[in-house]
Amino acid sequence: MNQATQTPETAQSIAGTQRRRLFGILATVVLLSGCSYGAYWTLHASNYVSTDNAYTAVEVAQVTPAVGGTVREVKVVDTQTVKKGDVLVVIDDTDARLALAQAEAEYGRAVRRVRGFEANDSSLKAQIAARDADEQRAAAQLSSAEADFERAHIDLMRREALAGSGSVSGDELTRAQNAYATAKANLGAARATAAQAKANRTTALGSREANAVLIDNATVESNPEVALARARRDQARVDLERTIVRAPVDGVVAKRQVQTGQRVQAGMTLLAVVPMQQMHVDANFKEVQLQKVRVGQKVELTSDLYGDGVIYHGVVEGFSGGTGSAFSTIPAQNATGNWIKVVQRLPIRVRLSDEELKKHPLQVGLSMNVSVATSNVD
Repeated sequence: MNQATQTPETAQSIAGTQRRRLFGILATVVLLSGCSYGAYWTLHASNYVSTDNAYTAVEVAQVTPAVGGTVREVKVVDTQTVKKGDVLVVIDDTDARLALAQAEAEYGRAVRRVRGFEANDSSLKAQIAARDADEQRAAAQLSSAEADFERAHIDLMRREALAGSGSVSGDELTRAQNAYATAKANLGAARATAAQAKANRTTALGSREANAVLIDNATVESNPEVALARARRDQARVDLERTIVRAPVDGVVAKRQVQTGQRVQAGMTLLAVVPMQQMHVDANFKEVQLQKVRVGQKVELTSDLYGDGVIYHGVVEGFSGGTGSAFSTIPAQNATGNWIKVVQRLPIRVRLSDEELKKHPLQVGLSMNVSVATSNVD
């Protein structure tokens, strides 16, 4: 039957059949799509969490001088690649060299002074021996003076006893009295000499003890006075070496603020060195995405710089101690009456492959797309 001979009822029936067939095909496609998506979600997508709120970061090394002075030379410019130990800035070392020369002179003088203490110890020891001899001689002289005084006293008493009977002349009595007075004076002088000899020996002992304190239990090099002078000399030597500012790490120079002839102070920021091979990614995931994320899980990343053609591989290294809002300059006041709950984001640190970074270097602050495989949950 051709179309010209079809009745309206037959045409309507055919159209209804075709519509039902199309709806059946559509329903089949929708059902298959739903099943496919369900299978994809169950077998693959549910095992990954991803975010495009991620950026490259690195621990930037701030270069600051340890000593102040006038900048003699700046050897680097921004974007220049440097190696650890390369000279970045040279500070005029005139003052540092003079300080080192003075410290070395002070060290030499301290060594000679301590050696003098050691030599003086022997001299003081000899002085003590001489004072001992003086004390012994004074003691002998005192004994002799005491004997002479005793004899003169006895002679005087005898003559005074005989003087009344006229057996002793006045002249002889006078001589006895003079001998007694002389012996008494000599005894006083001998006692003073003995006391002085004892005092001199005590003074010599004290001098040696005071000198011994300065050198007790120490060699010349370990003596505190020499050690202090040596420490000052070493500090001056270190300060001289610090007039040459070197790169603390391998990296790229950034934010150079120092110029030749500028007067700088210790601790002043001169420039920064960005260690490119220590680059990592801070990925800011929503808190509802982190239920299965663990340290050590594998991560795939792409950058807006290179596009999807370059895939980086990394590992979850750690979680931040707080959300971004918690550490913001003005934290949210959630205790206010007009509070509205906002899903927070928690930064996660992702370590990148060193080999991949060498092939495709990244700079600080670049946007990244991060996908974490959460299938290996403990």
